[in-house]
Amino acid sequence: MGKVTGFLEIDRQDQKYQPASDRVRHFREFTLPLSEQEVQRQAARCMDCGIPYCHGPQGCPVDNQIPDWNDLVYSDDWQGAAYDLHSTNNFPEFTGRVCPAPCEEACTLNLEDVPVSIKTIEQAIADKAWDNGWVRPQPANFQTGKTVAVIGAGSAGMAAAQQLARVGHSVHVYEREPKAGGLLRYGIPDFKMEKHHIERRVRQMEAEGVTFHYGVDIGVNATMQELIDGHDAVLIAAGAEHPRDPGLPGMDLTGVHYAMPFLVQQNRRVGGETFDEEPILAGGKHVVVIGGGDTASDCIGTSFRQGALTVTQLDIRPMPPLKEDKLTVWPYWPTKFRTSSSQAEGAEREFAAATLGIVGKNGRATHVQCARVDEKRRPIEGTEFLLKADLVLIAIGFSGPKQGTYLDELSTLERDRRGNVAADTEGYQTNVKKVFAAGDVRRGQSLVVWAIKEGRQAARAIDIYLTGASTLPR
Repeated sequence: MGKVTGFLEIDRQDQKYQPASDRVRHFREFTLPLSEQEVQRQAARCMDCGIPYCHGPQGCPVDNQIPDWNDLVYSDDWQGAAYDLHSTNNFPEFTGRVCPAPCEEACTLNLEDVPVSIKTIEQAIADKAWDNGWVRPQPANFQTGKTVAVIGAGSAGMAAAQQLARVGHSVHVYEREPKAGGLLRYGIPDFKMEKHHIERRVRQMEAEGVTFHYGVDIGVNATMQELIDGHDAVLIAAGAEHPRDPGLPGMDLTGVHYAMPFLVQQNRRVGGETFDEEPILAGGKHVVVIGGGDTASDCIGTSFRQGALTVTQLDIRPMPPLKEDKLTVWPYWPTKFRTSSSQAEGAEREFAAATLGIVGKNGRATHVQCARVDEKRRPIEGTEFLLKADLVLIAIGFSGPKQGTYLDELSTLERDRRGNVAADTEGYQTNVKKVFAAGDVRRGQSLVVWAIKEGRQAARAIDIYLTGASTLPR
């Protein structure tokens, strides 16, 4: 604990944002980092609790040793902090930008609504590590002669691949898209995380011996059986891409889209990639976003940057309280009123609003029909209303792995009741010999931190499967 009375003497400070009027004009990151000295002051606020809930299972799925690196930052040992941070997290510059920071909700100081600025400190450590050249390739000292195929270059696949390469396995990552990153690259907008952060990690991993095979769509231009026959182990880390179907009348109208194609197209534009689909653009339109989560928020921010006239967000849930009951909820993630940076750019928010259907004229969407709901989320008769909408984006989550893919090729592959690939969190092994699963394809739609955690744990399980033992951390 760097400064015993730090939490009493120093007020919480966090990163600020560029003004909304400026940031909606571009797709770059818009946070304004704290100075190095202020980050150290914020790290001094850490209480070094007897039970540090911030890195327990409810605070940090990836097990970051938060009090330790807070103390190292306060003591001006940034390199030591970077080493400590990377010991549990392969990609802290990712999580420092896009993680919702359950660690801060679990912080003891959050009992007083002034948690340590953990996410800001994490990003500062990761960025300083890159700026000072402390992040270097860590190739294995010897090769095991074993080969592992990883399907999917998202957070789980990249984390597993890096860990396996570092203990001497020959790792081949098969990615359908032309670049690595999964939803980090194609789903999360650049204004939340620019993609050069991913490129740096790919270069590091290639120097460690990982081979990336882009444009390989398993089940289309390569078979699952070929991977199984050609490698000693196969890890499925392909995510959960099948969108949840709202079953609304009017879904077939022009102007109605699921969120992900809209976000992916914009990320391809920013990244200089081309695509064959009809462009989905919000410029000059009245946009309605159905859904209340992070993906919906990303649609809002993207719509404003494309020049939307208005953006309205529909959330079937009631407006949450401004402040949670700490003694009932803490240290777990609370339901309370939150405003994302995208929502703060001018979105109208409708709570307790059910979507009844999409109304159109001449085959094009013109309005969204809504109604207020009761405490059981049932539409209340007589409360119907219409929202003008030229573009309707469905952002209500994902229901499991993409359907009609290579997974169907393995007819004996067991699934859970939600359609995810069945595997436990001890061995991550499926019922098919040599085949493992980790990340969203196994647990369902989740956070980047959970994907990294599962990728790391799966790597250890695969290492044990191939060699009988492992030095990789769990």
